[in-house]
Amino acid sequence: SALFSFHSFLTVVLLGICACTYLRMQSPAILEQRTGYRGEYGDQFHMRLLFFSADFIGFRGFFWKAARIGERLSPWVALGCFIMGLSVSF
Repeated sequence: SALFSFHSFLTVVLLGICACTYLRMQSPAILEQRTGYRGEYGDQFHMRLLFFSADFIGFRGFFWKAARIGERLSPWVALGCFIMGLSVSF
């Protein structure tokens, strides 16, 4: 169970972030909500406001935020997945 083992918890979190990012890349309309956000904001200030917005709540909001983490921190997420793969292999 992922709640009692930190290693399992990290694996579940990384797989969730990767899955949400992949889903958003393939079909972005699934995670979009009523805020009207369609990727038109380019500056970091507006992205921070959207990330902490009250409109992104619930399951879809959680998955949207996981997808944003995967997009913004993709080198670190990839490194984490690689390290997890090595730790499971050996």
